Amino acid sequence: MVFYFTSNVVTPEYSIYMGVDKHENEDLIKWGFPEDVWFHVDKVSSAHVYLRLHPGDTIEDVPQSVIDDCAQLVKANSIQGNKMNNIDVIYTMWENLKKTANMDVGQVGFFKDKEVHKVRVEKRHNDIVNRLQKTKVEKFPDLRAEREERDHKEAVEKRKKIQQEKQREKEDIRKRKEQAELRSYASLMKPENMTSNFDSGNDSDDFM
Repeated sequence: MVFYFTSNVVTPEYSIYMGVDKHENEDLIKWGFPEDVWFHVDKVSSAHVYLRLHPGDTIEDVPQSVIDDCAQLVKANSIQGNKMNNIDVIYTMWENLKKTANMDVGQVGFFKDKEVHKVRVEKRHNDIVNRLQKTKVEKFPDLRAEREERDHKEAVEKRKKIQQEKQREKEDIRKRKEQAELRSYASLMKPENMTSNFDSGNDSDDFM
């Protein structure tokens, strides 16, 4: 089971989701989307919360109010972290999550530590948690199928862009060729490059 939430503190709103247990989290680690941001309480067991970025956005484009929503949600879903004040919540892009065979279920590392962000959460804000809870929806998605569909759409879009780029290149080549031909023609039509019968010495009207 996966829980879905909506962060509606900004427009357009953001989608947030998390697994119901560590086994579901394991599937999310494996089949997450590259455009997802992963959240977790630092050094404390907690839920894995994912934020879906808007198309074309980066992690730097996420409003602080949405970061705060995710941080509060991940804190509220940590047995130990929910009882603590002044905790740190770390977050990074899904693509930066590193999973090796010797890790426990739900455990992850990072490919690049410098790409891991951190936000301090002083205390639980029930107004934020309750607002998010009101948007909660339970689903049983086929995570692998969703990821494969996403990858297929991306591959189709990439091929389309490549074809469009090739078409633009062909059009640019055609235009450059036409311009070169026009310049060549204009050069031939200059007076100094034009010849006449007079120029060739045949200025007589006689046929003989």
